[in-house]
Amino acid sequence: MCSTGSTIWISSRGIRVKNGAQALMKTLVDAGIDVCFSNPGTSEMHFVAALDGEPGMKAVLALFEGVATGAADGYARMADKPAATLLHLGCGLGNGLANLHNARKGKVPVVNIVGDHATYHVQYDAQLQSDIETVARNVSPGFVRTSRSTAALCQDAADAIVAARGFPGSVATLILPADVSWGEGGVPCAVPPQAPAPVADDAVVEAIAAAIRSGGKTALLLGGRSLREPSLLVAAKLVAHSGVKLFAETFPTRIERGAGLPTVERIAYFAELAGVQLADVEHLILVDCKAPVSFFAYPGKKSVITPDTCTVHTLATPEQDTTASLDKLAQALGAASAIPSLQAGQRPGRPRGRLTAEKVCKAVGHLLPENAIIIDEAITSGLMLNVMTTGSPRHDMISLTGGAIGQGLPNAVGAAIACPDRQVLALIGDGTAMYTIQALWTMAREQLNVTSIIFNNASYSVLNIELERVGAARIGEKAKSQLDLHGPVLNFAQLAQGMGVHGVRVSSAEELNKALEYALANRGPHLIEAMVPESLNGVKRKILPWVLRSLPGLPLSVTRVLKKKIAP
Repeated sequence: MCSTGSTIWISSRGIRVKNGAQALMKTLVDAGIDVCFSNPGTSEMHFVAALDGEPGMKAVLALFEGVATGAADGYARMADKPAATLLHLGCGLGNGLANLHNARKGKVPVVNIVGDHATYHVQYDAQLQSDIETVARNVSPGFVRTSRSTAALCQDAADAIVAARGFPGSVATLILPADVSWGEGGVPCAVPPQAPAPVADDAVVEAIAAAIRSGGKTALLLGGRSLREPSLLVAAKLVAHSGVKLFAETFPTRIERGAGLPTVERIAYFAELAGVQLADVEHLILVDCKAPVSFFAYPGKKSVITPDTCTVHTLATPEQDTTASLDKLAQALGAASAIPSLQAGQRPGRPRGRLTAEKVCKAVGHLLPENAIIIDEAITSGLMLNVMTTGSPRHDMISLTGGAIGQGLPNAVGAAIACPDRQVLALIGDGTAMYTIQALWTMAREQLNVTSIIFNNASYSVLNIELERVGAARIGEKAKSQLDLHGPVLNFAQLAQGMGVHGVRVSSAEELNKALEYALANRGPHLIEAMVPESLNGVKRKILPWVLRSLPGLPLSVTRVLKKKIAP
């Protein structure tokens, strides 16, 4: 509920405050939202001014709204609480939409504050006037609200915070008209504590326990919060006790992995390979995720990946407590005291010779420090990243949850601010890096402990593969040119230096090892541009669609060998 009494109150610095923006700032900070990623304009100036009166709020400037929204996403994934964004009108929100889409798909809590024209100015349809609510509903369908008065502003903000940090997390958008921001009579509101998530029903648990006892091949598919240590350890007990297979969704929001944790096999990106993984599964048990479907539609192929003979069960929805639900299932099966199998510590050797994407992943596995955070937006260049880091020291990995590229560098900004004592490594494709390259400037401004490795293969490599897979009738030079980044080849080392980040270009494994060791030994932002050939190029790219089409007609043992070679 909102505070009562005088509308003039005293901030922590003893400053007399009374306008809406100042009251909103206090409401946010008191609710634990203490970081705002901003790209403001004229309509947001009173919110900007209010920053000086609230030392509890950290403000981080981004040069592009997609960096601000992606940073808020990365921050929340690691801090387990929302950050705020400050965006300028509908156009600013639109510029940040792709990374808000990724946050929505990842069930990540974000509180958007979007400035708007003063309520009485809307009628004049000024140049930047737009329908902000319609834009916002694409990425925050659960909560979009335009605050209509200064008196109601902080309650609106409290409702937005509750919506964002619930189960599952979500993007909430609060639209702040300029006159509501500068108006007098703002009263801070207290945000109620978050209610605990419910646990799976007894009947659901017993039905799933019976399916596991039936003897048919059973697999757990983990997503969302179930890929953190507490849930992983319980799931691994079920593996040890009942022989279930353990899978993770293709693009986890955040997965804890490495030595000392259970090993989880991720569902492959290519639907044909995912089908190989699930081919003999009779019972698939979902935990905080949905049943896997093909990333895109393809001519003559099914969208649903699970076999027709597979029964899909839901143990815990995104609204439920994954650890408590898994523990309840373990109790029902008598698996609570089982000893889980944990990944032993092991690193790949030091790479040598001509640089390839696989050797870059090998170097990361060889040198990865304890408790690092990996941001994986390497696309095809990262095909070997999982296998090369499986036994590395314990770490977190963040992936591209919504498929909208340009997430990785902003996510690294947010993760580094959430966890300033941890090393962040962002592995990024060259095409996706250019979507939000401005993130490098924010890394330099904030002196963030981020090492970005850009795979420069001068191609939208994954799209070259997709061009073959969708069965396009004729692929000529004009079509190929739309997926090629030669002429000119981008120089990311120079781009980094131009934005204040230490940048080097490497073309051998020895140069990469030296550059990565230097970056890890010296705090602050670094960029390593790895000049590599495409991972799937030439004959490999031509043969891959044929191999994928052939999989259904091959013995399962053969298809699994092929899958391991293509995407281990």
